[in-house]
Amino acid sequence: MFREMKRKNKAITKEECIELLKNEKRGVLSVIGDGGYPYGVPMNHFYNEEDGCLYFHTGKGGHRNESLLKNNKASFTVYDSGYKENGDWALHIKSVIVFGEAELIEDAEIIKNITRKLSYKFTSDDAYIDKEIKAFLNETVLLKLYIKHMCGKLVKES
Repeated sequence: MFREMKRKNKAITKEECIELLKNEKRGVLSVIGDGGYPYGVPMNHFYNEEDGCLYFHTGKGGHRNESLLKNNKASFTVYDSGYKENGDWALHIKSVIVFGEAELIEDAEIIKNITRKLSYKFTSDDAYIDKEIKAFLNETVLLKLYIKHMCGKLVKES
């Protein structure tokens, strides 16, 4: 069902893919939007090691959520900031693409738990996190992406 990577010599391991998903703060979530056109939007995310799923917090409604109610298939792409070898201008960049099926989660306890974990990627200020969760809990939905296929690669710009 999913294509094999064409340049297998560039592939990174599943463990490296997961580390990238855990450590990078943002990526692009793409859904099948209006008229069958792809709709990609930058989002922050949380990789949950307990269930192997990706989570995104969002508001209720909107193009992305309405698209997922029509067709729950989505992809998510993350890449790191790269590195340069001494004396070389080109970046070496790791990227991951995930394909899966999304579910909208409206359970308040799950939302509180996951948004707290997601928030720790940005701040350790518990008072701030508590305030934000309390203020926006009733307006927040989680997207849970069940990973069906994942692959990653390390490429050198040229």
